[in-house]
Amino acid sequence: MSFSHLGLSDKVLAAVAATGYTTPTPIQEQAIPHVLARRDVLGIAQTGTGKTAAFVLPMLTLLEKGRARARMPRTLILEPTRELAAQVKEQFDKYGAGQKLNVALLIGGVSFGDQDSKLTRGVDVLIATPGRLLDHTERGGLLLTGVELLVIDEADRMLDMGFIPDIERVCKLVPFTRQTLFFTATMPPEIARITETFLHNPQKIEVSRPATTAVGVSQFQVSVGREPHEKRDVLRRLLRDAKDLNNAIIFCNRKREVAVVYKSLQKHGFSVGALHGDMDQSARTAALDQFRKGEIPLLVASDVAARGLDIPAVSHIFNFDVPHHADDYVHRIGRTGRAGRTGTAISMVTSLDHKSIVAIEKLIGQAIPKAEGDFSVRSESSDEQPRQSRGREGAREGSREGSREGSREQTREGSRDGSRGGRNKPRREREPRRAGGSGRGPKPQPEAPVEAFTPPTPAPASRVPSIGRAEPRRTQREPDAEPADHSHLPAFLLRPVRARV
Repeated sequence: MSFSHLGLSDKVLAAVAATGYTTPTPIQEQAIPHVLARRDVLGIAQTGTGKTAAFVLPMLTLLEKGRARARMPRTLILEPTRELAAQVKEQFDKYGAGQKLNVALLIGGVSFGDQDSKLTRGVDVLIATPGRLLDHTERGGLLLTGVELLVIDEADRMLDMGFIPDIERVCKLVPFTRQTLFFTATMPPEIARITETFLHNPQKIEVSRPATTAVGVSQFQVSVGREPHEKRDVLRRLLRDAKDLNNAIIFCNRKREVAVVYKSLQKHGFSVGALHGDMDQSARTAALDQFRKGEIPLLVASDVAARGLDIPAVSHIFNFDVPHHADDYVHRIGRTGRAGRTGTAISMVTSLDHKSIVAIEKLIGQAIPKAEGDFSVRSESSDEQPRQSRGREGAREGSREGSREGSREQTREGSRDGSRGGRNKPRREREPRRAGGSGRGPKPQPEAPVEAFTPPTPAPASRVPSIGRAEPRRTQREPDAEPADHSHLPAFLLRPVRARV
């Protein structure tokens, strides 16, 4: 079947023909007629099967009639990440080139003012991430009461990122009579509950069993040590020995690990980029564009790049960390083997990843074979630091350890014979400590001859003022004592004190 039999408009068919596509994918063939018939659709298909075009093409046909109003978009598409939202906008720009449609993108990392000005002019298609969308609605700059069609894409990824409460809020803000398109690659119980709540008699389209991997992807696992530097050493050898490696995405579980692996590969001469959620939006876009254009063959990324990104020619996927959730494995290796191509996925497995691998094999319904070859760690290729610097550091450490050991041996010998160690000497024979107590001060100078010291004659006790020490109270004044001189005291101290009874 060709696209001309699906009911699309002439403008959309011309745009599809200009891109070179002639035959729709199974998800497109089954979903497009139901979308044009204004029915709710629940689409379940593995990644890389053309789900984006399955809702973009019929939306362009439906939007040819009507006009957008200020701050009231006609259609709304929710995406879990900024990259996916930007990718959907590119699809509208490509297939809707011959139509005068206003498409707005609401994502984080972009000025509110620019986005608000676009909403004021009126939007036919609004593509947004849930957080930024709710920010605009709470500020009063966006009304969702005019939404005719709602698309929730990558719903299982929404669940993983904690966006399900936001999705429920958005669904309550849009009209009850809207049309809803719901696309996901897996169907966990939480997603099934949402579909039952917000979809009305949907047409279920399942072109493949949930959580299955593409047929053209060869999967392997490699046993590695638990130490990070061992895994990095094995990764570099896998990259150097890989056959037909054009480009590759290296997935890590944590953002911090992405930065470490990126710096390690860069230091060893690999052309590599990085992509994770804490990066600035301009840096994320630049790294993704460089990878798509082939300027950098390697991309170290977190799971932000695992869902829906359309990079057709990825030849290899490396799981530097085995994903914690089995569903993430399906999405990661779905970046390769797209549109009928072949690809290779290699997972680096430690002794702590046994349960995760068992869960992945149970989910995909097949065992992941072990790769052939020796992947033991080679000490000479450790990436901690270059060999020369390690030698200098080792010499310094050796000299320090030698001096420490020498001092320890000297102390031990002294304690044995009682002559060298200071601890066994009698108190009278010990050397006096220098002033300052540290023993690291300047060398002592020869002392000057001591002259005979004659103590001064002490003054009479009655004339010595007592400061800070209480003298015993005298019951009566001695007759021969001179009157005390209080001229140095302030007046308030000479006032009589009344004793309390």
